[in-house]
Amino acid sequence: MEPIRVGLVADPASPTAVARRMTDLTPPLAAQADGWIIELVSEPFTLGSEDVDAALERLRAHAAQKRWDLVIGVTELPLRDDDGRYLLAAIDPRRRSAVLSLPALGGFRVQTRARRAVRGLVDGMAGPAVSEEQRLPLPRLSARGRVLLGMVLANRPWLLAAGLKSALVAALATGAVATIEPTVWSLAISLSGWRLAAATLASITIIIAWIVIDGRLWDRPDDSSPAARERSRLYNTSTLLTLTIGIIICYLALYVVNLAWAFFVLDPTVMSESLGRAVGAGDLFVLSWFVASAATLGGALGTGLESDDAIRAATYSKREEERRARLADERV
Repeated sequence: MEPIRVGLVADPASPTAVARRMTDLTPPLAAQADGWIIELVSEPFTLGSEDVDAALERLRAHAAQKRWDLVIGVTELPLRDDDGRYLLAAIDPRRRSAVLSLPALGGFRVQTRARRAVRGLVDGMAGPAVSEEQRLPLPRLSARGRVLLGMVLANRPWLLAAGLKSALVAALATGAVATIEPTVWSLAISLSGWRLAAATLASITIIIAWIVIDGRLWDRPDDSSPAARERSRLYNTSTLLTLTIGIIICYLALYVVNLAWAFFVLDPTVMSESLGRAVGAGDLFVLSWFVASAATLGGALGTGLESDDAIRAATYSKREEERRARLADERV
């Protein structure tokens, strides 16, 4: 038998990186084919979580143009069926096309799970033709949480600091100056634990709100349909969770640096004379805690985002705008 030509069409960025590692897929030992020839194309083919049929149609057009025997799309967007259920994959065996949603894999071991899923899709469509389209829904109770987790981890919130370098530098400079100010010593040590915690929560909340407003990250429904509203809720929730995790990581890093600076430059004897009471190591921890909150506001709020890359890394809606623009250019 002739080798089966398989096309992988992947959304840019993360889906392309995942798909690129699957170009060496081989058929199971029980398969009758002589082999699979895997070809990868990286370009957007999805627009929203409700556009399953549109995505399959674009994939079919790719297969006809490239003369593939079958085609599989790999997307970072959630897929939803007509009844609102989240899907792992949608399959049209008759036309040998399928689309796989990476967020539905849950965010952990994505490469391994995606490889297994694609192998199963190819093997299934390479067999005897089945006329009906198939949908592979996720369990109802855990579907939304699983998709949301996959979306947040796909955003890689731990890399958000790379897009906020100028803000972090400003915050570190602010913290370095504030740490050696006697007025700041008095204020920090006078605050109770719950007020320090409230300052932390307020600083993180304000910086998240600032990034959302400054970057115009809040997604609004295209129309009043339940599907559009659900998509916006999902996008906005994933954006807020991504930013929250990323900013907390930045805050903790800022705290550690401020603490190290405090232990290096501050003399407890000098502080004791200034404050009129004995100062110990615990007071330096409290001081660094307060300075981290103040520096987050005083330094970061005065700077802009390093680039749009930080915005795209934190939100699906921005990346979907890019998909829409590129698909519109292709149609023109």
